[in-house]
Amino acid sequence: MSKVLIIGGGIVGLSSAYYLQKKGFQVTVIDKGDITDNCSFGNAGMIVPSHFVPLAAPGMISQGIRWMFNSKSPFYVRPSLNASLIGWGLTFMKHANEKHLAKSAEPLRDLSLLSKKLYEDLAKASDFSFELTNKGILAFYKTEKAGEEEAHLAEKAKTLGLDMGVLSAQECKILQPDLNLDVLGAVHYRCDAHLYPAKLMNALLDYLNKNGVDIIRGKEVDKIECNGDQITKVFSGETFWEADQFVLATGSWSPAVARMADLKVSLMPGKGYSFMEKEPQNRLTIPALLCEARVAITPMNGSIRYGGTMELDKINTRINMQRVKGIVESIPKYFPDLNPAVPDEKDIWYGFRPSSPDGLPYISRSVKRKNLIIATGHGMMGLSLGPATGLLVSQIIAEEKPEMDIKAFVAERS
Repeated sequence: MSKVLIIGGGIVGLSSAYYLQKKGFQVTVIDKGDITDNCSFGNAGMIVPSHFVPLAAPGMISQGIRWMFNSKSPFYVRPSLNASLIGWGLTFMKHANEKHLAKSAEPLRDLSLLSKKLYEDLAKASDFSFELTNKGILAFYKTEKAGEEEAHLAEKAKTLGLDMGVLSAQECKILQPDLNLDVLGAVHYRCDAHLYPAKLMNALLDYLNKNGVDIIRGKEVDKIECNGDQITKVFSGETFWEADQFVLATGSWSPAVARMADLKVSLMPGKGYSFMEKEPQNRLTIPALLCEARVAITPMNGSIRYGGTMELDKINTRINMQRVKGIVESIPKYFPDLNPAVPDEKDIWYGFRPSSPDGLPYISRSVKRKNLIIATGHGMMGLSLGPATGLLVSQIIAEEKPEMDIKAFVAERS
């Protein structure tokens, strides 16, 4: 039986383990933490075929520069002479254009739709329960400019076969009758869905534990041994693991781990924050995106999860309370009856989205290390794209024809 070692226990690593185990591989997953502290547990739980526009999109450079001068804005890049950030930024600028958008839309759509289908299949299994709900997402806007941008997005989505519709404020009220709304309108991303991330991750872990996958926590990789074009051993201190195939699924830590195998993976960690508040009245039944504020709001297990911001910087443990206050202050501007308090620092979750400079994930076999598959760089869509990535990783390793064309996701691209 062929052995596969997966480095990283987030949604991509666990999904890869799931589909590899199904194909009969002997799988080990190692993670530097206890797995419950990664991005997959704290995100908004949205499954988003609507998000076919990559981060590197037209207008993002000028918008990002404006946001940088507002301490509560949804996007921030900490100025730095860091060579990785400079290189990332130059590549980002190269791709922030209409040509890249047009080239990226279909691959991102196909990856998202595959992932949504796989989530629906998982939800039918008796041993998986994670509150998958197909009500779509409402993207609310307050200004004419944002409304025009959303309407343009909806038209483009329709040409891609995605179900989206522009709604008036009154039509929004019909869908969310228990919420007081202060908006001009919304686009209903009917193609989208949502789930409860903690339940999903725990269901995956439970399945893998019961089906022979070895999950090792608290082991940070600090050395990778190679022989020619093959990885032979992965070390954590004096402990090492050998395998026939390896998967790099370490999210924002991927560049550092890749360097141990003499590989370059261009990523920047985009820090995001979230927090939960009880919502016994269940007034919000459809997840919401606040367009101008770039805030995500999801009903979840009797509570509401509020999340947002993209803070590009080195990995760190700082909590920027101004960013959190920016999230809190934006909410009653759209929903006057929702007034979450600024949470205590201990109640704020933060995580790092692994953001590639062109906004597309990396999903491919390495050219230089032929028994390594790179699966990272999903940005804010890690949970949304996890199952599709895991399935594709398993097909690459099994030398099967991938479920979809993955040329756009080749890891060693310029």
